[in-house]
Amino acid sequence: MFYSKKLKKFKKINHCFFSRKNGFSKGIYKSLNCGRGSMDNKIKIRKNLDFVAKKMNVKKNKLILMHQTHSNKVVEIKKNNYKRKIIADAMITKMRGIVLGVVTADCVPLIIYDFKNEIVSCVHAGWKGTYLGIIKNTITRIKKLNSNNKIYACIGPCIAKKSYEVDLKFYKKFISKSNKNKKYFSKKSNDKKLFDLRKLVTDELLKFKVKVDQVDKDTFAQTSNFFSYRRSNKLRQKDYGRCISAVCVR
Repeated sequence: MFYSKKLKKFKKINHCFFSRKNGFSKGIYKSLNCGRGSMDNKIKIRKNLDFVAKKMNVKKNKLILMHQTHSNKVVEIKKNNYKRKIIADAMITKMRGIVLGVVTADCVPLIIYDFKNEIVSCVHAGWKGTYLGIIKNTITRIKKLNSNNKIYACIGPCIAKKSYEVDLKFYKKFISKSNKNKKYFSKKSNDKKLFDLRKLVTDELLKFKVKVDQVDKDTFAQTSNFFSYRRSNKLRQKDYGRCISAVCVR
């Protein structure tokens, strides 16, 4: 389990970037696989999620996950919708005792806290969602709830630049949007680039004057700590597990 040093200072919230350890799943899902969309045993996934809820000090039904689709959609969690299926890639809430969770396997798990207004958010920030504006949409939604903000964020474990190889088509997609995006890439070979997702997400947050902390861990390289979509593909595994990151207002 990993924590933001900055967010740890705030006593009114609880947060955690969980590793793949201390769970119940076996094989390629060993052991804390929280991906309900994976092909893992559903009973084991449920037990893993129950473990997370316990660690976050809430009842099992108070851990809220999204059906993530790499979109830019943000949903505010309220009393009238927290039991429904949430199709989004970011959630925000002012509700106490509700844990927001995001599952990842190389994408950025992003936890956000508006200190002045006690608003928390979790964001699934992969390249596609970030490209489509998920971070801008989330910060904008938080500011709509309360205009006087003091926002902190922590970028959790994700794939590092040295591990994130992309083709020229991917590179050109970003450059066509803005030539300034060149700074997120470096050359690996004539037809391959290395992409810095962590820096992209960091810069997006800084545009909104958010104070940013990092849990700088490479999900691709650290096999014993994290699941990784790209590593599983490289090993030709049939599927992959997902780590969970969570936050709540106490």
